[in-house]
Amino acid sequence: MRLIRFGNPGEERPGLWQDGRIVDLRHHFQDIPDIGETFFREGWLDKIAAVNDAGVPMDVRLGSPVARPSKLICLGKNYLEHAQEGHFDAPEKPLLFAKAPSALSGPTDPIVLPRSCGQVDWEVELAVVVGREGKRIAPETAFDYIAGYTVMNDVSGREAQFGDGQWFRGKSFDTFAPLGPVLATPDEIGDICDLTLTARVDGQRMQTGNTGDLIFDIPHLMAYISEDITLLPGDIISTGTPAGVGIFREPPITLAAGNVVTCRIDGIGELVNPVVAPN
Repeated sequence: MRLIRFGNPGEERPGLWQDGRIVDLRHHFQDIPDIGETFFREGWLDKIAAVNDAGVPMDVRLGSPVARPSKLICLGKNYLEHAQEGHFDAPEKPLLFAKAPSALSGPTDPIVLPRSCGQVDWEVELAVVVGREGKRIAPETAFDYIAGYTVMNDVSGREAQFGDGQWFRGKSFDTFAPLGPVLATPDEIGDICDLTLTARVDGQRMQTGNTGDLIFDIPHLMAYISEDITLLPGDIISTGTPAGVGIFREPPITLAAGNVVTCRIDGIGELVNPVVAPN
C-alpha cells in the first residue's frame, strides 16, 4: 500500500495512492484516525489492506504522510563519501540528532528560507516510519517494527547548524522536513538495501547515492536507538544523506528563493519543493 494524507494544511485526510488516483479512506471507514500513533496502534494498516477501490483523480495537495510523530530522529555522516566530503572521519557509532516534528511539510510545499539563518542546504534521505512500540529491539527483528518507508529532505540551515554548537535549530526551522509523497509499506519496496537516491536543484543533479552504502544499516539503527529510547508508532528515523550537499562544494552552493529542489528515491517517489523568501 501507498498511504497518503491529502488536503489543505491542518485539514488532511488519510488516503491511499493508486497509480495517480486517490482513495479517500474516510469514505470506507468514518472513524479512521489520521495517520499517526493511534492509527498504527489500532491496527489500521491491516484494516485498510482489504480496501478494493481504484480511487478517483483529485487535484489536491498532499501533506506529510505521517501526522505529528513523537520523534523525528536523524543520522549524521551515515554515508562514507558524505563524511569524507566534509573532511570528517566515519563515525564509530551512529551520530544521532533530532529535528522538530513541526518542521514537517508536504512533498510539494515550499521550503521557506528562515530570517535568522543563511546557507540553506539540501539532503535527500530514506526515512523509516515506525509501526509498533519497541524498546531494546533486536536487529534480527527490526523489520517487524517498521510500518513503511518514505522520502525526506533534511533541509539544513548551515549557519545555525555549525554556528550554534548544536544542530537542533539549524535543522528544525519550519518547512525544513519535506516528507512524502507516500508512506510505502514494505511489500511495495523491492530490496531496501538497493534503492537509488537523487537530489536535483533546478534540474541539475547534485546527489546520487544508494541505500546499500549506509554505514549503519536499518536494523543496526533500530537496535541502537531503541536500547534506551522507546520508539513509538509513527516515529520517523531518517537514515542519512549521501555525498553531494551544497555546503561542501568548492565554492559552496546554497539555496535561494526561486530554486526548486527535487529529492527522489526509486520505488517510493519524489519531493518537488520550491524555495521561497522568508515570510
